[in-house]
Amino acid sequence: MNRMFVAVLCLVATVAGFAGAKTWSAVDDNKKSAAERARQDFELMRLFADAYEQIDGNYVREVDRRELVNAAIQGMASHLDQYSTYVAPEDMTKFEQHLEQEFVGIGIHVNAIGGRLEIVSPLPGSPAFRAGLRSGDAIVEIDSKSTNGLTPAEIGKMLAGPTGRPVVVGVRKLGSETTEQVTIIRELIQLPTVVGISRGEDQQWKFMLNDEQKIGYVRITHFARNTASELKVALETLNAQEVRALVLDLRSNPGGLMEASIEMADMFLDSGSIVSMKGRAVPEKKWKARPGNTLTNVPMAVLVNRLSASASEVLSACLQDNKRATIIGERSWGKGSVQNVVPMESGRSALKITTASYFRPSGVNIHRFPESKKEDDWGVKPDEGHLVELSKEQWQEWVKAREMVDIHYGQAADPATPPYVDAQLEHATSFLLSQLKTAAEIVPPATP
Repeated sequence: MNRMFVAVLCLVATVAGFAGAKTWSAVDDNKKSAAERARQDFELMRLFADAYEQIDGNYVREVDRRELVNAAIQGMASHLDQYSTYVAPEDMTKFEQHLEQEFVGIGIHVNAIGGRLEIVSPLPGSPAFRAGLRSGDAIVEIDSKSTNGLTPAEIGKMLAGPTGRPVVVGVRKLGSETTEQVTIIRELIQLPTVVGISRGEDQQWKFMLNDEQKIGYVRITHFARNTASELKVALETLNAQEVRALVLDLRSNPGGLMEASIEMADMFLDSGSIVSMKGRAVPEKKWKARPGNTLTNVPMAVLVNRLSASASEVLSACLQDNKRATIIGERSWGKGSVQNVVPMESGRSALKITTASYFRPSGVNIHRFPESKKEDDWGVKPDEGHLVELSKEQWQEWVKAREMVDIHYGQAADPATPPYVDAQLEHATSFLLSQLKTAAEIVPPATP
């Protein structure tokens, strides 16, 4: 008999025996049901072990038993809902990098352009930036190996490595056919999740949208461990510049760590409910704002769209229900569930499963279920009079414009292309100007 089959049956038999001994020592109905559940678990695990044994022993080709188990666990998780998943050992590093928004490398965006692997942009302050690599430079070699025919993803793997270890990059500067060998020391690269409206000459983000009327702008790309601290720095910068109104851009923000969104909501509120959470095995928990926070007294507009989800909906719904901000744009995605990451195998793998639902201050769970209809109460809707929907063409233009700011910075815009006008941001700016428009508050335009 297969050794795993024996091991599984022994484990289940032990659990069942313990439950049975505990059950039949009393007459309580709950304990009887526990014994019945243990018996059912025994039968289900026996079915699983039998299927495993049959595949392992009889499939036409030899199979990797670890991959079989990984697939079984992934199948169980994905059966629950679209957000639950299993993270296998080989995927843990990438998963943790996504949570932390950091990786080890030299800090460049690359793309395949005309058969060449070109640097789209180096991250400001990164090892590549300090080494003089710039947009348009081509990477032709890495550690004496040609990059011909490689994809950007393959290049990324070659440039990744332990912190402090050097990599020699063969670079052809823009306009040159001479290859320079540049030695760069790999570092831990942290990707910013809080960005501004544009970059200054020093490549740092600018957070002031309208210098005359002191309207600030902050965009959150997603919620990672450092996002709240990044936001605090941005708001302190704006406070030092005497900001009088703020646009908070959460468009296409897929979410992330709910703890980060809660901490950030508290920065805009002196009091009131932020969010509550409860689940089948999770006791109800409520979060409330505390007084004395960062930016609680200036008018705010929050931009959302069809891809704003999860933690971004926690933040926008909280600000809407507390009447702290006006929501502008499109109806958000509608993800009102909470996933918990459970370490497995002493942290070598992990199980991400939905454990609870969250509820906005009004008490509504904004989750969009498969059977939900358009008229149902899901997602975060723009406030009345502030629905600004984009056509397919406008959406594509907005994506391209955002890429120019995020990735292609430092490159000159095509003079033949008309400047992009962000309809949703324009609406938010006009709204905030109307909020500031009093005789005492409006700042007259500067005299030429």
